[in-house]
Amino acid sequence: MDFAETFLNWDVIVRIYPMLLKGVWNTLALAFTTIVGGGIVGVLICLVRLYAARPLRWLAIAYVDVFRAIPILVLLVLVYYALPFMGVRLSSFTSAVVALGLVFSSFTAEVFRAGIQAIPKGQVEAAEALGLPFRVTIWKVILPQALKIAIPPHTSNSVAIAKDTSLASVVAMPDLLKQATDAQALTANPSPLIAAAVMYLIFLLPAVRLVSYFEQRYRHSV
Repeated sequence: MDFAETFLNWDVIVRIYPMLLKGVWNTLALAFTTIVGGGIVGVLICLVRLYAARPLRWLAIAYVDVFRAIPILVLLVLVYYALPFMGVRLSSFTSAVVALGLVFSSFTAEVFRAGIQAIPKGQVEAAEALGLPFRVTIWKVILPQALKIAIPPHTSNSVAIAKDTSLASVVAMPDLLKQATDAQALTANPSPLIAAAVMYLIFLLPAVRLVSYFEQRYRHSV
């Protein structure tokens, strides 16, 4: 059996293509839910850390530090396998969203904190001088400027967490990697893994280029 028959077996790939396609949609759904949900939570955690009362700020700092330090794989195992012993049972998809979202939100909080702190203090002082309420200052003055600064690193983190969705296979989440692994076992051929790698490239490579675009566009943003 030559290299092409072993790793690029077209007959095998065509046969297991529906399995891989299902895995792609599950992976995209997991990535989208994690990025949107984790992004919103991360911004809220950032605002709590910067502007809330001191005890809440300490909690926000602890949240960010813990979930930036803990490996995603460990968190996945804890959420999926340990929580049932406490009476909390989550599906594999929900467990993956929770674990990935906790990590992603902690990184998002740090990215936006850096973006907000990079805004000149005069911007906030001008808003206060105009008598703008705090919530309006945050929504209309601070966050739009912080977003421009945060977009490149936030996009990069989004790509990274999209790749990390492959770890969800350890909790039986039928993502692209899990489907490819099952297909490999069914066909006794590694071609499904090669096909999965190509599929990852198809939807992640444009995202990587998007990161570079944002870095160039907002390099001089303040």
